[in-house]
Amino acid sequence: QVHLVESGGGLVQPGGSLRLSCSASISMFSVYNLGWYRQAPGKERELVAAIGGGGNTNYADSVKGRFTISRDNAKKALYLQMNSLKPEDTAVYYCNLNGFGKNIWGQGTQVTVSS
Repeated sequence: QVHLVESGGGLVQPGGSLRLSCSASISMFSVYNLGWYRQAPGKERELVAAIGGGGNTNYADSVKGRFTISRDNAKKALYLQMNSLKPEDTAVYYCNLNGFGKNIWGQGTQVTVSS
């Protein structure tokens, strides 16, 4: 069974940075599309950033220029570097792996941006 485990969330002041990590237990990790989603209280889950098997990326407009998604296929890991954090970035962040009939979610990690 495939598992995704996120880490790196926490409490940070506005303007600060955090790096989220997601580790996967799956073979042929490099062929899958990966993404980071977030869900704030009372809101729907939304895509934050995605990276394809070929390394192509896309970002939500609200995080462009502040967040960077990356992957390390050798380590079967996905990352999200978040800079210049704002209170509106507060949410539970989820790692997602999809493709070839799979759509797997991690358990989520809380990110809180507050002074």
